[in-house]
Amino acid sequence: MTTDLAPTEDADAVLAALAVLTGRARELVDAVVLTDVPESEIIAVAAELATLTERLRARRRTSPQPFEIGPDGVPRHAGNAVTGSANPHALPLVVQTTPERTARAELTFRPTHEGPPASVHGGISAMILDHLLGHAVAVAGVAGMTGTLTVRYRRRVPYGEPLVATAEYTRSEGRKSWAEGRIALPDGTPLVEATGLFITPREWVENPLRA
Repeated sequence: MTTDLAPTEDADAVLAALAVLTGRARELVDAVVLTDVPESEIIAVAAELATLTERLRARRRTSPQPFEIGPDGVPRHAGNAVTGSANPHALPLVVQTTPERTARAELTFRPTHEGPPASVHGGISAMILDHLLGHAVAVAGVAGMTGTLTVRYRRRVPYGEPLVATAEYTRSEGRKSWAEGRIALPDGTPLVEATGLFITPREWVENPLRA
């Protein structure tokens, strides 16, 4: 079925409600990862979830949430896997642009991000840094797609503890741009470091995206 809004539906209100639903879904995922309830309760909850899932499937989108470029040159996408307010998979990461035009985010990983015991999966750390590096080149005015991402894991990344992620644009050569970033403890101790090469598509250069 299509997902065109009814005449009485407000797009912003629907997206806000979807953000609340998404937050509940994240809580559900965390609960599933940590639950220790009896088998009978697991079976009962699974049955209830099947019913709720069918209710949401009654009217489905024909494409993901819309994508746009904000006035600051940074992509905005409610369905994004890292920052999306409408994506249960996302932390969601809230990225801020500093006065120095670097990217910064305070984050706390959840148990659902575990890889090695009591540690965040390396792929999750890489995903976060990939996004943050991309944000840094975007605010520098050279938004692009990831060409290469080099990651160095220096220490284990814990979940359930406050961390800080930062990234900064370093240089450009033609359509190629580079950025560096890291995930660290609040005291600055680096846990993961990354360098990324981003390529600005020719069509973006010829026809810049606008909000």
